[in-house]
Amino acid sequence: MSRPEADPPGSNDWDCDTTALHPRPVVLIHGTFENAFNNWNELSPKLRNEGYCVFAINQGAPRGEVIKGRNHIPDSAEEVARFVDRVLRVTGAEQVDLVGHSQGGGVLPRWYLKFNGGAAKVNHMVGISPSNHGTTGVGLATLAKTFHLLGAVGRLGGQAIPDQIVGSDVHARLDRGGDTMPGVTYTNLITRFDEVVTPYKNQYLTAGPGAKVTNILVQDVCRMDLTDHIGSSYDPIVQKLVLNALDPSRAVEPGCFPVAPIVS
Repeated sequence: MSRPEADPPGSNDWDCDTTALHPRPVVLIHGTFENAFNNWNELSPKLRNEGYCVFAINQGAPRGEVIKGRNHIPDSAEEVARFVDRVLRVTGAEQVDLVGHSQGGGVLPRWYLKFNGGAAKVNHMVGISPSNHGTTGVGLATLAKTFHLLGAVGRLGGQAIPDQIVGSDVHARLDRGGDTMPGVTYTNLITRFDEVVTPYKNQYLTAGPGAKVTNILVQDVCRMDLTDHIGSSYDPIVQKLVLNALDPSRAVEPGCFPVAPIVS
């Protein structure tokens, strides 16, 4: 986490050419108290090796700060909007696919899709442990403790923390009228052992008109997978499910083997 502005391997090649097999660039959106390098150091090169053009944004904090994803969700959504527009402009693609973790797979891209014109520019939204309908204070306290921020939450936590509490103004506005946007496909990858987005069922979405939603509980795929919130973007089973979601025509069984939680 000590490389706040470093690009994850395989990402942000602004000369990347999309292909007929993968015509949409993949934009990676990190979570609260994370950054692009810390969140996507493993998944990004896997996507690039599969032939995707991969782009990873750092958002929600001033440049140079390690702990990102802290700003007011609507402000971060504007950052995402500008970044996606740049990706589309440079690559010439008509749409992107989004892959995000926690805030970056839930409330943030949902806000972008609904209020920043993102629905017309996004084909598929894949959320890993997504904060779709908020979390309890217990969950966010766990996140702060994990990153040794309990003594600095007031200074470093930022508006993203209250924005993601169940019942926040952000969630009230975002959830009004339904969970989804027409024309967008959503895949949510959820672990029963999520200790941050609590209760874990808050991560599920319900499809509205013109949208498609697939909610996947990782333990339904593999009972031995005990991944938690912090480690889910590094879980090889979850990563395989991401690849399957992005390209269902080439989907393969993700396998089943023990995966330990990072936080115990």
